Amino acid sequence: MNERFFLRCNINLLCIFFLLAAFFPGTAACRDAAAHGFVDVKKHIPSIVIDMRYYGPHNFIGRRVDGYNAPKCLLTIKAAQALAKAQADLEKFSFSLKIYDCYRPQRAVDHFVRWAKDIGDTSTKNEFYPTVDKKNLFRDGYIAAKSGHSRGSTVDLTIVPVPVPVQEEYRPGQELFACFLPEGKRFGDNSIDMGTGFDCFHALSHTANRDIGEKQRAARLLLKTLMEKHGFNNYEMEWWHFTLINEPYPDTYFDFAIE
Repeated sequence: MNERFFLRCNINLLCIFFLLAAFFPGTAACRDAAAHGFVDVKKHIPSIVIDMRYYGPHNFIGRRVDGYNAPKCLLTIKAAQALAKAQADLEKFSFSLKIYDCYRPQRAVDHFVRWAKDIGDTSTKNEFYPTVDKKNLFRDGYIAAKSGHSRGSTVDLTIVPVPVPVQEEYRPGQELFACFLPEGKRFGDNSIDMGTGFDCFHALSHTANRDIGEKQRAARLLLKTLMEKHGFNNYEMEWWHFTLINEPYPDTYFDFAIE
């Protein structure tokens, strides 16, 4: 074997690499995630429950969101390690965390913005924003051009009992009910009752809102206390939204797809 042989081999391998990258663009996204220390939370915490709402049609847009090419929860390793400690605390009492959203590509946020500007598309209004005029979603702070989720250390989640109850199946086109209605009247979630559904654009979603029942306030306090114990801070307008206080990328908004 001579030097020319090795050169030909290296050139051929390089060609193969670029062909793979061309035909499988997700490979680049996976490399980006790994390069910045992002991990697949389900692999890191096998017992955690994943319900990635933006991968499917049951969300305020009503369809899969751009950038969600797989139903995976990606987070920075630092956030995932903190989340694992919270999960371990819950497991002692036969509960588990259930995740709705984690890292969110900037392209997904851009999709939200385009949807919000399309005033005529109100197909999900009856469930997610029944009391809000769609043209006011920006003014009222429900939609923004940037999201902490894109920094990789923010997570939307709740608590479910173990064994985990069956999750109600969403069927596109089904009748929708307001997300702030009492449990049993809104869409069925297998979590403990937090007083509203996930992504409910309503004042009852504010974490400390006292207009919900004592049981629901106690459930929110449990989630908030647990997450704060392990280094997360709650967004006061959304009981489900938590950001790692010492996040590794406080000023970086990533855009690689979830593959």
